[in-house]
Amino acid sequence: MEITIAHVALWTADLERLKTFYERYFQAQAGPLYVNAAKQFSSYFLRLGDGAPLELMHSPAITGPARPTQVPGYAHIALSVGSAAAVDALTRRLQADGYAVMDGPRRTGDGYYESVVLDPDGNRLEITI
Repeated sequence: MEITIAHVALWTADLERLKTFYERYFQAQAGPLYVNAAKQFSSYFLRLGDGAPLELMHSPAITGPARPTQVPGYAHIALSVGSAAAVDALTRRLQADGYAVMDGPRRTGDGYYESVVLDPDGNRLEITI
């Protein structure tokens, strides 16, 4: 049996804002908006190249992005952009547009080249080769 990641999901207080962020900076291709009125739930699946999709989910129970960025559970999503130059350029672009750069760009002790930024909801994104 081969095991792969089917998708990664994030809750958000502002579905359209987060979808636009991933489209603008990571060339994500959004599928159609899914709405389940009975459960007051809506979501988009975003395609990021050939990798596993990212699901952005919203419910009125989500009160906003005021939560710690480091808690037990998922630590970050790593998105490959293909080269160190692309990591540098995208990190500069995000920083210029007001997004927090938490670390890097840098080469890590285990040899990865990366930067870490926060998306509009405070989710950690590792941008790597």
